[in-house]
Amino acid sequence: MFDRITFNPLMMGGRACIRGMRIPVSIIVSQIAYGASAEEVLREYPDLEREDISQAFQYAAWLTREQVIAS
Repeated sequence: MFDRITFNPLMMGGRACIRGMRIPVSIIVSQIAYGASAEEVLREYPDLEREDISQAFQYAAWLTREQVIAS
């Protein structure tokens, strides 16, 4: 489902990263959430591709589907 999102317990503490690189999904999502454009992120991380950014957001959206049970 997320072929660009990888997990490696020996890299970045096992956090979700892009294609085995040391670029966590959280960095991409945070930068755009705080106002950076996709083009700015791509310039800052030249190894990224536009599809990496798209899939980072798809993964973040998928994570928010977790069921929350109010007490």
